[in-house]
Amino acid sequence: MKPLLDFARQVGAKILLRENMIVKRGDRYFLLNRDLKDIINRDFYYAGTYLGKVKRAKFFPSFDLLAILARGKSNKVVLDNKTAWLFICGRDIFQKGITATEGSTSKSSHTLILNEFRECLGFGKIICNLDKKSVGAVIKNISDIGDFLRREA
Repeated sequence: MKPLLDFARQVGAKILLRENMIVKRGDRYFLLNRDLKDIINRDFYYAGTYLGKVKRAKFFPSFDLLAILARGKSNKVVLDNKTAWLFICGRDIFQKGITATEGSTSKSSHTLILNEFRECLGFGKIICNLDKKSVGAVIKNISDIGDFLRREA
C-alpha cells in the first residue's frame, strides 16, 4: 500500500480507498469489491480495478487510479482542447494551453492533467512555476492516455 500512498502524496492527493480491499499480486496492485475478494484465490492474473505496479522500485499508476485521484483534492491542471490533444500525443505542456489550476503550481510538483471536461488524461511534472510567465514548456509529460496507442504503432 505504501507505493500507492507515496504516489498520491506526490500529486497532492489522499487515497480514500479501504486498505483491506487492496490486494497486491506480485508487483501489481488491485482494488477489489467485497464479493470479489471473498471468492478470489491468491493465484490470479487480473481482478477488480488495476491500480498500478512497482517496477525497479518506482510506482507506475494506472489510468483508473489517476481518475480516482482526480475526483478528489489533488494538484490538477486543466487544458484547452488543442493542448489536451497535444498532451495525449506525448507532448509537454506550454503555459498558454492551461485554463485552470488546483493545488500546487510550484516547480518540481507533480500534477494530474485534465481536459476541459475534467477527464484525467495523465500526469506530469511541473518544470517552471505556473504562476510566472514562461515561453517554453512548463509541465513535462510523464504519462498520458495516448501511450498505449503509440506503443502499438
